[in-house]
Amino acid sequence: MIRGRYAPTPSGELHVGNARTALLAWLQVRSAGGAFIMRLEDIDKPRSRPELARQALADLRWLGIDWDEGPDAGGPFGPYVQSGRQALYDAAIERLSAKGLLYPCYCSRAELAAVASAPHGLSAEGPAYPGTCRHLNEGERRERAQRKTPSLRFAMPDRTIAFHDLAAGPQSFQPGENGDFVVRRADGIISYQLAVVVDDAAMKITDVLRGHDLMDSTPRQLALYEALGQRPPRFAHIPLLLGSDGKRLAKRHGALSIRAMRENGIGSETVIGAMAAMSGLLDRIEPVTARELASCFSLELIPKQPVVVDDGWLRKLRSL
Repeated sequence: MIRGRYAPTPSGELHVGNARTALLAWLQVRSAGGAFIMRLEDIDKPRSRPELARQALADLRWLGIDWDEGPDAGGPFGPYVQSGRQALYDAAIERLSAKGLLYPCYCSRAELAAVASAPHGLSAEGPAYPGTCRHLNEGERRERAQRKTPSLRFAMPDRTIAFHDLAAGPQSFQPGENGDFVVRRADGIISYQLAVVVDDAAMKITDVLRGHDLMDSTPRQLALYEALGQRPPRFAHIPLLLGSDGKRLAKRHGALSIRAMRENGIGSETVIGAMAAMSGLLDRIEPVTARELASCFSLELIPKQPVVVDDGWLRKLRSL
């Protein structure tokens, strides 16, 4: 049985870009008669706020998106909040360390910023790490450890990583294109890359639908799945929604938050219809429930290019 999930980070209000991803992930699962899992990615406590987590879940339910397992529904693979799963991440760190796949990194922010200014090795994930600390000897590591607490980096395999994306088609990443990446920060916080792999494997997730901005994370995560002896899910990366400034929708686009739409009197079925229209599931914006869309869902209908959501789009919603 297909098992999909949506895993918001409660560091800002749920906006229409987040909600559209949640809707499409939900439709992928519901159209196949599978199980949908909700997980809160709150492991970075300084950025996460409990009230935003509660609001996100309420906004999703208002839209008609439900889940079979989650922080407020329970399930066999809980807890469904990352902050309660630290022991699993620590165990994964120990396993990767025992295999010799991790190494301490003492690079400062200034050194990494210098890498970021280079004209090569750039991706949506940021600049590729050049491997500065990968080949330090024990003496060099002891000397640097006296000056700085290290992060831990995963040593990427020196080979091409290829996979078939259900939405974007064949993908291939060459050796060194992404670079070694941090799995545990110097302050002890586990990285997104490791946490999401550990959680998806433990929760038996079979399908991950997410935004195209996370495409570059996939080769890193596939390498982690292999290193941990886990079978990876199928991936589908969908084009992003952009604000009128041409940038990816984010919490700075406050008028496009689901809360703001609710407060402005825009109905949930209108919001669902708008997200369906911009995703190729409807020919025009019209009120519809999430449940009604399940029978017509297909990844093949989703546009291949980003969609701009501007003030005119909002005015049209208010007029319906």
